[in-house]
Amino acid sequence: MAMPYPFTNLLLLLVVPLSQAANQSSVPLGSLPAVPTLPLLQALQTRAPGSPGWQVGPASGQPLHYMLNLYRRAADREGRPRRSLSLGTNTIRLVQASSHGGQPWAGRWYLQALTYRLEGQPEAEHLLRATVVYLPSLTLAHGRLLCALELVAASEAPRALLSPTARPRRRWAEIDVTPYLVLGNGSVGSLALRHVCVRAGRAGGHDAPVAPSRPFLLLYLNDTQAGLAPPAAEPHRHRRDIGTLAHDLPNYLQEQGGEKSDCSLRPFPVSFAQLGWDHWIIAPHRYNPRYCKGTCPHLLRYDYHAPNHAVVQSFVHQLVDANVPRPSCVPYRYRPISVLMIERDGSILYKEYENMIAESCTCR
Repeated sequence: MAMPYPFTNLLLLLVVPLSQAANQSSVPLGSLPAVPTLPLLQALQTRAPGSPGWQVGPASGQPLHYMLNLYRRAADREGRPRRSLSLGTNTIRLVQASSHGGQPWAGRWYLQALTYRLEGQPEAEHLLRATVVYLPSLTLAHGRLLCALELVAASEAPRALLSPTARPRRRWAEIDVTPYLVLGNGSVGSLALRHVCVRAGRAGGHDAPVAPSRPFLLLYLNDTQAGLAPPAAEPHRHRRDIGTLAHDLPNYLQEQGGEKSDCSLRPFPVSFAQLGWDHWIIAPHRYNPRYCKGTCPHLLRYDYHAPNHAVVQSFVHQLVDANVPRPSCVPYRYRPISVLMIERDGSILYKEYENMIAESCTCR
């Protein structure tokens, strides 16, 4: 049966099936063959499972639901960030807390100590903002569970009740905790909180103890290494109109209309499921970097955005020396791609990789 995405057979011939490599814990990541020159796959390869310690089951629960909603607001099904919405950063990491202490329920009260450990954050990721997300209210059969967060200071100072920075969005409330994370030397430390809830309801009503969803920490980061450097911009030069040049060479006016083999954008979809990465890459389900292929026409139309040099080179090839090659068909503009993934430690990561999807072609 033919595979649903073109070119994937070729890709998988060039790369060891990573679904098999991920299941063979004896195969270290460094021993896998190099991923072909698809930039996103190269960037993700460094995060792919490849050692016995990397074991993450299917992601679920409220944190995943929250991050999926964030992803769907910020990107389309192909992972392209929506132009109408900017998250203000290229990386968001969801960190879940470790809890300690015994039975959290004491009568109508729920008290749970939480610690968010942030050791091992990459140096290229610079913290812009940090918020804790929680549900301030949970509906029960006979009432409601009302919740709040307290800051646990390292000293003996009394606990401070933290207030949401804005009205709850889709039932979720966010608290800005950036000042409590950044240490005096600029590094990022850990955060200790206490999750406090109380059952409120009708007299005589009784609800079985229900553990509220555990608050989670969102780190808004600027990753200075997310993706490739943008292509060098062409210097702005005044160029003679193509029509004027064509009138100087009447023979070229015969070339009207585009051929099917003309330089144009072509699809190149790669399925993460076919690479065995779908258990840790949540969205998108495939990567379509696209590529440019075809012959640059003798008469370079304005919509190719070809530089002066390409126009002259095309004329030299036709009129002076056929050994001079025609201009090459290459990408002109790129767009980023947003990826939602599970990390080695179980945290959920949203990251935008720059210059990963070709948007148009040119001749150079």
